[in-house]
Amino acid sequence: MDLLHILPFAAMLIGIALLPILVPHLWEHPLAPAVLSAVCAVPAILDATLSGGLGEIGEGLEEYVSFIALISALYITAGGIHISGNPRGTPQINTTFLAIGAVAASLIGTTGASMLLIRPVLDANRERKLKTHIVVFFILIVSNTGGLLTPLGDPPLYLGYLNGVPFFFTLRLFPAWLIAQALLLTMFFVWDRRMYARELAEDLQLDVVDQTALKMDGVVNVGLALAIVAIAAAGTPAPWRELLFAIVIATSLVVTPARVREANTFHYGPLREVALLFLGIFITMVPALDALRHHAPDLPVGTTTGLFFLSGALSSVLDNAPTYLIFANLAAERAGVGGDLGLLAAQAPTLLAAVSIGSVFMGANTYIGNGPNLLVKAVAESAGDAKVPMPNFLAYAGCAIAILSPVYLAVWWLIL
Repeated sequence: MDLLHILPFAAMLIGIALLPILVPHLWEHPLAPAVLSAVCAVPAILDATLSGGLGEIGEGLEEYVSFIALISALYITAGGIHISGNPRGTPQINTTFLAIGAVAASLIGTTGASMLLIRPVLDANRERKLKTHIVVFFILIVSNTGGLLTPLGDPPLYLGYLNGVPFFFTLRLFPAWLIAQALLLTMFFVWDRRMYARELAEDLQLDVVDQTALKMDGVVNVGLALAIVAIAAAGTPAPWRELLFAIVIATSLVVTPARVREANTFHYGPLREVALLFLGIFITMVPALDALRHHAPDLPVGTTTGLFFLSGALSSVLDNAPTYLIFANLAAERAGVGGDLGLLAAQAPTLLAAVSIGSVFMGANTYIGNGPNLLVKAVAESAGDAKVPMPNFLAYAGCAIAILSPVYLAVWWLIL
């Protein structure tokens, strides 16, 4: 495989990683993600045209449309639900928020749970100064590892369900989910207690004074979010699925009072940034995935260890949904069941479990491993007086991997 074919994807990753560090003011311009995506995608499209791979680019764009349609529907409906009030940003309350998010992620998806809860978490910690770690753990728990228990929880699992994996297969992953949440919530509580103890007394007193009870506005959007879950769970085919998502979006925009979205400081900036960056990623990763298909049979994909770490590592830098599907199919081939993922789930469930856990958990390693990661980052950085300074791409990756490594080792040792 000519390495020149994967240069656009490498450039896309390097751009996302380094541009916010090297030229932060330019990167803050609304058109910056579009320019990066265009600069990287155009060579990939030209290369595909010359090599006869334009059809694969088209398939990648179809997957992109489905991906963005679901992300948009969940983002907009969740943005129409305003959980008001200002509970105290104590370690106990923050840990409770994250625990609720870990459960909600498997019920309404990591995107829906993230968009529903990130603003209340930011509001609860408005008065605190030391709070970047709260959003980092939020991404690790609510935006990723919490979504392991149902196919609706995370895009890779949903893709597996659409390709024949039984709906309830993911329930057998509960021990891995429980280990991850127990370790992460414990680490977060200890970390947050230390940070809380370092806050200024006047900030903590202001947190007490500003405390108010929680209440919910825009309840109609809860029903619309459930409609999104139902559409996805029913396996509605494209393009009807995307059309139904569009109807849900339109309904949410019509029936939600403007004051609710204003209270959420709702705007389309985070969604636009994610849509533009992932457009470039979905186009440029086509040759990267093609290289993976060619070389993966030479990799140790016949063992749970190999599948867990390889699918996870690549899910950190490629979108975890197509990465999951490639390794699941490779596992099915090695298990002697062809490409039938349903048979793989029945006859070699530990292999499929390894791919599922690796793809979902390690999608948290970088901002681009899973769609909600960038959304949460963008919301946190643009939340008005509740905004949180987030680490750059490399700093986040280093922090996430350091925190999650004990989780990976525990799951590998105890479950796989």
